Amino acid sequence: MTPSRIARPLGAPLALAAALLAAPTLAAPLRAQDSTAGVSVRLMYESGTRPGVVVLPVKGTAGDSIRAILERDWDFGDRVTVVTGSAGDALATGTSINWDLAKRLGAAAVVQPTVNAQGALHLAVHDVARRQLLAVRDFALAGQPLSGEWRQSVHLAADEVERWLTGVRGIASSRIAFIRDRRVWIVDSDGENARAISDRGALSPAWHPSGRSVVHSVLTDRGYQQIVVRDIGGGQRVVAQGGVTNITPTVSPDGETVVYANGQERGVDLFAVPFTGGSPRRITIGRGTDNMSPSFSPDGRRLVFTSGRSGHPEVYITDADGTNAELLTQFAYGEQSYRSDPDWSPDGRLVAFQSLIGGVFQVMTIGLRDKGVKQLTAEGRNEAPSWAPDSRHVVVTSTRTGQQQLFVLDVETRRARQLTRGGGGARMGAWSPWLASAASARP
Repeated sequence: MTPSRIARPLGAPLALAAALLAAPTLAAPLRAQDSTAGVSVRLMYESGTRPGVVVLPVKGTAGDSIRAILERDWDFGDRVTVVTGSAGDALATGTSINWDLAKRLGAAAVVQPTVNAQGALHLAVHDVARRQLLAVRDFALAGQPLSGEWRQSVHLAADEVERWLTGVRGIASSRIAFIRDRRVWIVDSDGENARAISDRGALSPAWHPSGRSVVHSVLTDRGYQQIVVRDIGGGQRVVAQGGVTNITPTVSPDGETVVYANGQERGVDLFAVPFTGGSPRRITIGRGTDNMSPSFSPDGRRLVFTSGRSGHPEVYITDADGTNAELLTQFAYGEQSYRSDPDWSPDGRLVAFQSLIGGVFQVMTIGLRDKGVKQLTAEGRNEAPSWAPDSRHVVVTSTRTGQQQLFVLDVETRRARQLTRGGGGARMGAWSPWLASAASARP
């Protein structure tokens, strides 16, 4: 496991040290409120490489925290290399950027954060190759410094700047819902600010596309399960019940429908119910088999789900109304086949799922076009993948530390980082969509 890819220069020759000391200071923060409105900005760097980024020191009581959060957010995004250390600090000692020094440090961009007189986070991004300002914008900081709301504001700013740097919005402001101690918890994507949002008896959380509520199963005192919608602010309402089993809900991309697994007499089948409540509609006809763990395609027209109709669990794909169901994960007769818990990537290209390999679950992906299968994990037991909104990262439940905890995987490099620690373990992670603002993500 590689916890960090922040590049930290260990030293510099005397010539470089002299250049650092001679570097002129940066100009005062630029005054433009938003140079990115209606304009496509993109950093210039060599295709196929990971651009280096230097974040300059930030003055003020919370300046070190702002800098640390920005650096960590961009490091965890796996699309840039953050350059830190004394060499990067020295870029801020003069009246302008020392472009030659920045280039020698491997930086494609220099980010200049300041907190302006209005209390907003002012971010200016400089393109080293062009030797000019790339973009500048002010981001409102909500709440008190270092509070969860304030941190979320910095994450939202980091995500937007990552879009300037790479063309892809970052995932720092997204969150993960999970189960700990039989309750639903949510945690920031960097592992900070974990808190419980439900009572005991909860299972299988899933996000509404707005990011303002979570749908999950809950075991009642009478021994049967309900599907409930829980607002992040605290309110809840029942949207589905009846029968003994009501589990593994998911919400359609338009936010209007909840699909879940319901078991009444023989077997378990998928049902759909309006998000606002109403009469359930049956989707699958499993004839006594178990059909569960649905996940929508990005356009809402299809579903992947787990079914035992072939004699053991496999991943199937179907139209959203239950027609045209077909096997997605191929298997060989006589092998130990068990494939389940699929999740459709937001870009529509891949489905992640868990597969039994040598008696231990591992996380895999399958391509929707070529049906190519790739194994993402091998250390410990790894289950229940859930895609980040960038379609590059997944959160999984893993025992690689000896206890079930959540880990984030980069599907391109296989880099893993631990998200949760202690607290009796964590499982059933569900990654939120991109969040529009700090207010919409407020706990």
